[in-house]
Amino acid sequence: MIEGSFISKQSRLIPWLIALAGALLFLPFLGKVHLFDWDEINFAECAREMIVTKRYFLVTINYLEFWEKPPLFIWMQSLCMNIFGVTDYAARLPNAICGIATFVVLYKIGTLVKDSRFGLLWVLAYAGSLLPHFYFKSGIIDPWFNFFIFTSVYFFMRVQMQKKNLVEGKSNLFVILSAFLLGLAIITKGPVALLIFSICFIIYWFIEKRRAILSFGQLFLFGIVLLASGGLWFGAEIITGHSDVITQFIDYQIRLFKTEDAGHGGPFYFHVIILLIGCFPASIFAFRGMSSEMKDNEKGREISLWMGILFWVTLILFSIVKTKIIHYSSLCYYPLTYFAALAMSNLIDGDVKWRKWMSWGLCITGGLIAIALIGLPIVGMNAQAIIHSGILKDPFANANLQAEIHWSFADCLLGIFLLASLIISIVLLHKGKITRGILTLFFGGLITTNLALAVIAPKIELLTQQAAIDFYQGLKGKNVYVTTLGFKSYAHYFYSDVQPSSNFHSTDEDWLLRGDIDKPTYFVCKINKADEFQKQYPQLKELSRKNGFVFFERIPLIH
Repeated sequence: MIEGSFISKQSRLIPWLIALAGALLFLPFLGKVHLFDWDEINFAECAREMIVTKRYFLVTINYLEFWEKPPLFIWMQSLCMNIFGVTDYAARLPNAICGIATFVVLYKIGTLVKDSRFGLLWVLAYAGSLLPHFYFKSGIIDPWFNFFIFTSVYFFMRVQMQKKNLVEGKSNLFVILSAFLLGLAIITKGPVALLIFSICFIIYWFIEKRRAILSFGQLFLFGIVLLASGGLWFGAEIITGHSDVITQFIDYQIRLFKTEDAGHGGPFYFHVIILLIGCFPASIFAFRGMSSEMKDNEKGREISLWMGILFWVTLILFSIVKTKIIHYSSLCYYPLTYFAALAMSNLIDGDVKWRKWMSWGLCITGGLIAIALIGLPIVGMNAQAIIHSGILKDPFANANLQAEIHWSFADCLLGIFLLASLIISIVLLHKGKITRGILTLFFGGLITTNLALAVIAPKIELLTQQAAIDFYQGLKGKNVYVTTLGFKSYAHYFYSDVQPSSNFHSTDEDWLLRGDIDKPTYFVCKINKADEFQKQYPQLKELSRKNGFVFFERIPLIH
């Protein structure tokens, strides 16, 4: 009796320990590097402008209506900024919280469908894989968007499991939670959440031989809750006279599917490559897990069915979409790491055997990442030789390499560490020491990702955007205009703390360049277009140039 009580207390403690581990992984050093263009700064700037204008139902960029995204994630950021200040840390904090919540939820679901060990393996697969871990330290929308869709699908699955007498519970409560979370996903990023959920629903309906999987009452309840939670922002926009924002938002969503938006194109297999390399090492185990099952476990078979549907629907849908961006397929991280955990569990139990193709898969994907981590510092140390060789034809890229960055062979240790953990884990796995091999491999990935963010990311920023951000920050608090020429950016709004202007010309680039401006105006362009702009607009005075960016000033005429 005492032993049973002790075990019960231990099991209740595990979610709290997982939450603590997540907090230690995600909360420190979130603001170590500035936000990156476009997405991170885009959403953070929307949140900052909400705070400045106190108009929380209207999303704006440069104080003009911004219809590309709904506001839920931006509300989260603005809340954090109101508490912690308008900082890079506050902009990324919502996703750190999402990471903690995700780990706890994965453990709880894994424990429900099998046992505590399986839940821990699922958390390990997610935490120890590169992109799944990295996104919780970013300021983009997708982590919360994916979390809401995944949990919505999970609670809907619980309804079906109850109908099959696999679990106990109040099915109507699960219907409400599923619809509510799906609605939150819609006002986080848009109706693509409903599209993904609906396709999964239809496929499951066909697999179940078109039997009714919701009663009429449950379907009505689902629709009412979905409309209430998912229609919150849309209804508010219509009531406040901003229905044009909804129209433009829908047009934008359609355009993403039909065209390559902002030059983000790619081949049909783009997301397959991203998931294979970006989700190392879980991706290799997932291949094995997709052909495995939980023996004598009906609950396990049910979740495997749902995870398979969710994975393939997401992958195929975003492979069809013309716009190809890395995080578009990030919803696949949930089912992919589930199947990785399933493979690990079966390998540990001896239900499946380690195969040579898995070793080759780990060697190729992990080897490519390790080589990149080793090679990047070497490239950095030989930047001047690369510039003088003429290999790079882009003047902007050449100028980027002139940034003063201290690279050394010590930076190569990160890639060497990943390579060593990869080799050691494969040796252990081939010797049948499965648990040790898995722990070595995934903890190696977890440590590598964290060290890369701490060591490599700041140097990447120095290479790409630091010079421009320093310039913008130097204008903060000054009564000036600032904009970019020849390239799209949101950084100048956020880091120079642009305030609303009573001059409606302030968003007109032509007026800023040619018009009768009423205060000093500053322009930033890339070096490959600087001469062209200065020739076309001789009134621009060059202030300086650094790491590929050229900074201009235009002074108003004295009346």
